[in-house]
Amino acid sequence: MEKRIVILGAGESGTGAAVLAKTKGFEVFVSDLGKIKPHYKEILFNYEIEWEEEQHTEKYILNADEVIKSPGITDKSDMVQLLMKKNIPIISEIEFAGRYTEAKKICITGSNGKTTTTSLLHHMLRRAGLNCGLAGNVGKSFAMQVATKTYDYYVIELSSFQLDGMYKFKPDISILLNITPDHLDRYNYNIQNYVDSKMKITQNLSEDDYFIYCSDDEITIAELERIVLRAKQLEFSQEKIVDKGAYVDNGNMVVKVNNDEMSMPLSEMSLKGKHNTYNSMAASIASRVLEIKKEVIRECLQDFKGVEHRLERFIKVHGIEFINDSKATNVNSTWYALECMTTPTVWIVGGVDKGNDYSSLVPLVKDKVKAIVCLGVDNSKIHEAFKDCVDKIIDTSSMKEAVTKAYKLGEKEDTVLLSPACASFDLFKSYEDRGEQFKECVREL
Repeated sequence: MEKRIVILGAGESGTGAAVLAKTKGFEVFVSDLGKIKPHYKEILFNYEIEWEEEQHTEKYILNADEVIKSPGITDKSDMVQLLMKKNIPIISEIEFAGRYTEAKKICITGSNGKTTTTSLLHHMLRRAGLNCGLAGNVGKSFAMQVATKTYDYYVIELSSFQLDGMYKFKPDISILLNITPDHLDRYNYNIQNYVDSKMKITQNLSEDDYFIYCSDDEITIAELERIVLRAKQLEFSQEKIVDKGAYVDNGNMVVKVNNDEMSMPLSEMSLKGKHNTYNSMAASIASRVLEIKKEVIRECLQDFKGVEHRLERFIKVHGIEFINDSKATNVNSTWYALECMTTPTVWIVGGVDKGNDYSSLVPLVKDKVKAIVCLGVDNSKIHEAFKDCVDKIIDTSSMKEAVTKAYKLGEKEDTVLLSPACASFDLFKSYEDRGEQFKECVREL
């Protein structure tokens, strides 16, 4: 009898997993508590995959041999709890797809910088002529690509939610950028639960694999003392010179891998700011491990355009620069954004608070922010955190209102920065939707 795979959630990840399972000869059923987008319905129809929407029918789900859960579904959901009681294995799409590819996998996680680093590394590998896919939390579903394409390499961005459902999956190169408090609402407000999730990127590494990490990150270093790692370790730092990995010296990024060295002036790199130097170091180390030519790495560091909704400088209106950093869904991301500001800043902040502690932002806000525009259903924590830092904190309930008020508070040579430090789901569909609305409202000024 063929094995029955049930997939919970029919977005990019779930639909891709369903197609891969179908092409591998499994009996497949897809169930989504919400509405399935027409584009995904069409794919399921084309592959003759059974599905249901706006419900989870127990009799069709609890007879599964294995369940693939979309990363957005929490373990606290009723159906997941039922499956756990019945000891039915629940895995992620990444775990499932990893069984069916021989490609080399370079996997990237961290609280901040994942998408930029993943996209930059993919850019480097493609420029070097490697047959390489981009997957995970960015790009197309990993499972869909494994089902329909043949790549030699994958650069995969992994969120903590994806790592939670991973057990035997093994990267060839693992990159951990940083660990700062994020998504604590999903981890019972216990940072160690979140840290354990991030560290799963190291769990199956062998002597032949590489682990690339930031040695300036205190939580990462504390965890490394606690776990045994067999992989070859390469560190990157802006605070000290390292033997193997990357560091900054006299305004140059220096990369040392396999007794070979390259350097490049930070001033020539297209990605600016301290956080982007870390991202560029991580991508460059991985590229050198894969023996990408130094000239190719330098070219890519010079011409990489960055990621939409991440410190995206996109328009000036009457001398006021507007920056879209909607992708900043946690405090640490916003810290880096504020750190980059060089002119008086009107800061648009707020959304769904994930257990945020704003105290680390106070010195930057005092130094750089002239006014705060709150954009969220409940802004009380923001008022409390910054009431002694700025004279003006105002509440708004739509993007149009937030942009209009921020514009009125700004003067020529000022910056209006959308960097919410929060999730988007109170007023928007996603951080992308929030960023698009911001840009649209700015264009209408």
